[in-house]
Amino acid sequence: MLRFHCFFLFLCFCVGLQLVCSRHEPYVMRISCGARHDVHTAPTKTLWHKDFAYTGGIPFNGTAPSFIAPQLTTLRYFPLSEGPENCYNIKRVPHGHYSVRIFFGMIEEPSFDNEPLFDVSVEGTLVYTLPSGWSNHDDEQVFVETLIFLDDGTASLCFHSTGHGDPAILAIEILQVDDRAYYFGADFGLGTIIRTVKRLSCGAQESMFDVDYSGDHWGGDRFWSSIKTFGQNSDRRISTKNSTKSTSKAPNFYPGSIYQTALLSTDNEPELTYTMDIDPNKKYSVWLHFAEIDPSVTSVGQRVMDISINGDTVFPAVDIVKMAGGVNSALVLNTTILVSGRTLTITLQPKNGTYAIISAIEIFEVIIAESKTSLDEVRGLQSLKHALGLPLRLGWNGDPCVPQQHPWSGADCQFDKTINKWVIDGMYVSGLDNQGLRGFLPNEISRLRHLQSINLSGNSIHGPIPPALGTVTTLETLDLSYNFFNGSIPDSLGQLTSLRTLNLNGNSLSGRIPAALGGRLLHRAKFNFTDNAGLCGIPGLPTCGTHLTVGAKIGIGLGACVFVLLIATCITCWWKRRQNILRVQRIAARDAPYAKSRTQFNRDVQMARSFSQEHTRTAAENGPPLLT
Repeated sequence: MLRFHCFFLFLCFCVGLQLVCSRHEPYVMRISCGARHDVHTAPTKTLWHKDFAYTGGIPFNGTAPSFIAPQLTTLRYFPLSEGPENCYNIKRVPHGHYSVRIFFGMIEEPSFDNEPLFDVSVEGTLVYTLPSGWSNHDDEQVFVETLIFLDDGTASLCFHSTGHGDPAILAIEILQVDDRAYYFGADFGLGTIIRTVKRLSCGAQESMFDVDYSGDHWGGDRFWSSIKTFGQNSDRRISTKNSTKSTSKAPNFYPGSIYQTALLSTDNEPELTYTMDIDPNKKYSVWLHFAEIDPSVTSVGQRVMDISINGDTVFPAVDIVKMAGGVNSALVLNTTILVSGRTLTITLQPKNGTYAIISAIEIFEVIIAESKTSLDEVRGLQSLKHALGLPLRLGWNGDPCVPQQHPWSGADCQFDKTINKWVIDGMYVSGLDNQGLRGFLPNEISRLRHLQSINLSGNSIHGPIPPALGTVTTLETLDLSYNFFNGSIPDSLGQLTSLRTLNLNGNSLSGRIPAALGGRLLHRAKFNFTDNAGLCGIPGLPTCGTHLTVGAKIGIGLGACVFVLLIATCITCWWKRRQNILRVQRIAARDAPYAKSRTQFNRDVQMARSFSQEHTRTAAENGPPLLT
């Protein structure tokens, strides 16, 4: 039994250890724009990585316009010559909920416009337009902060020129937060972005960052304005630092220090009223933070308030002690409202008790995220960008179609409800004709399956017309005139049954015009093939000679190769035979004296043998010699 208990405890220990180890630290990425080396800022030695992931721009010396921004000395600015839109594309960002902050900077150069005005988009959604005078404020105007879900492994932050100076970015901060942070209802989650409009720490004497409050690491360092700008002269501040009570407990993600101070109304002004300027006809999420830290309130019912926004009561009979579960405990109330005017007024009216009390206020704009462009079509345009060598002034960074206020120059977009994505249906005259484009037309242009019009006329594009262009069946207008296209016209263009206008004049095309295209001239189609010396096959162009099919041309080519190979083989064999003959002749010439001597010797031997035989035969015929 004891052994079983020991095993059970060991198993529990292992499971607990695994759960602790599996909790990973939140993702953090801070970039010091324009910096060539990593930077650490005081007082916490926060690490800011050197500049990377940008699409263009120029690094320069810069300054922070306010104490709120990190005290960095470089920035990256984006002149219009680099394109109307430029981005930071940070990759390998884990799936999750993020606080994304972009700090604006000031260029240290008198000749520059020190207060540029431009638009900022996050993941293709326009989230902020810099207002005039932003550089003279110590508040949320010197940076933009959004809370967004990222699910595709990247964070795309883009800056769009509006003709009022060059965008200048001091720093970028991406911090992972709790997935349930600032949950405001059914619309919360993917497809929704919330942007910080105002944070007020109602009892604080000075504006501060969470780094001074020791904020929760899942939320990063959030900026809180002091209430002195919004409160009334008769308001009273109270703080747990001046009382004997313990620090109030904050819920997850919210820094506990904002509940250590609060603002009380007075006898002269029992109501607390806050009015702030906002953009009209937008939806806002309002967060109100409370903690009963007033020593005079110790039980339920001693302080009850009605809370109204723009005259409508949204939280009646709020009893902080009752709703929070006691004194020195935090209470957070949230509501989302649509505001048609330009102001948002929050009023706290006491019912039981003399005074109203509040610790902090947060206001967020709720933004519906834009649907992005089809990924396949984005890749098609990116291939086209690189193949044609598009100049920087055209931009083509970020998403081609969103934000809708800043589409790519030369690209016309249409929303496809069937896939809930934007698609490219045209590349028009205002964008890509007469732009000095070079390079070639890639086969990846076939990814743009919804194209209706292409105009690339008046450039210096070379190479063949890609046969894959014939798969874009929606194409109605194709203008490739006055370029340097060569080769033949692909037969696949004859499959474009919707094609009404085709301009291929002023190129170096050759060969027979496909019969399918020639027949279309009888159906009111407007085709122009002039100024191509090698084209033939329709009225107005030279008559074609014997037309060979592609198979016939391949057969002729193979036959010619075989013939050349046979001739080469015969020549090789003749040459080798000739070499053998010459070698034999050289050997014979070298051995001739020896052969002549040997021949003479053989002849003498034969003559000697012949004489001997004849002498023997004569002696035999004459008989034995007579004795003398």
